[in-house]
Amino acid sequence: MILPGFVYIFINNYLPMFGIVIAFKDINYAVGIWASDWVGLSNFEFLFSTDDAYIITRNTVLYNLVFIILNTTLAVGVALLINEIRRKFVARMYQSIIIIPSLLSWVIVGYLSYSFLSIEYGFINKLILQPLGVDPISWFSQPKFWPYILVIVNTWKSVGFASVIYLAAIMGINSEYYEAATLDGASKLQQMKSITIPLITPVIVILFILAVGGIFRADFGLFYQVTLNQGAILSTTNVIDTYVYRALLQMGNVGMAAAAGLYQSIIGFFLVLGTNYIVRKVNDDNALF
Repeated sequence: MILPGFVYIFINNYLPMFGIVIAFKDINYAVGIWASDWVGLSNFEFLFSTDDAYIITRNTVLYNLVFIILNTTLAVGVALLINEIRRKFVARMYQSIIIIPSLLSWVIVGYLSYSFLSIEYGFINKLILQPLGVDPISWFSQPKFWPYILVIVNTWKSVGFASVIYLAAIMGINSEYYEAATLDGASKLQQMKSITIPLITPVIVILFILAVGGIFRADFGLFYQVTLNQGAILSTTNVIDTYVYRALLQMGNVGMAAAAGLYQSIIGFFLVLGTNYIVRKVNDDNALF
């Protein structure tokens, strides 16, 4: 049973790792990868000699930090609220509704966002700002708005799926804990604080570690499709993934794109190890008490 999954992971995840060598070469398609000139760290020097490295690293890390904190908090809160709905039909209906955004592709979400933000026909400009006598806003040419827009869109799309995971963990809690708490006179809020949240903490921690491990990997669809690849707002929307894509598409610089991707993977790897170590250390210290 393990063999198909092992073969898939080996082919999809491990074999491509030989491509790391591209980050250290000046690729010449005429002679191939292995025969191309070895340039050492030149691709990395070129990447970090410009302001691009700082901008894409700052944007990637800060956005993901906000996503992790906000989405985790809201997802746990939504799961707790749905768990309190006693009618199963209504609870399942809410679950179905909140998970719909996560099933939509980023292309569709991009068009939905455009229908809200278009300067000529957008919902916000046409039906909200215009009746109030406010001049329409050119959302796709002003970088200052996009940190808020991207956070809202990401939260709308991601919280539903995450809340279902936490809800599944909550439903696995033994009901006898709640019965005993009810007999002791504990309120719903006290039960959430003293029973539900502590018992789903391992799930929260695991998802947190996975999220931190991917903190250097931005969601390409969010930052490329929703922003419509507008150059005027790159200062607040350009992240490592979109930078690598543009490096390949516009400059054709395979070596620099590979260098940026390798830089992203190495930092993510050490973040996973560091986060896992810190969490285990905290758990071990708590176990002493």
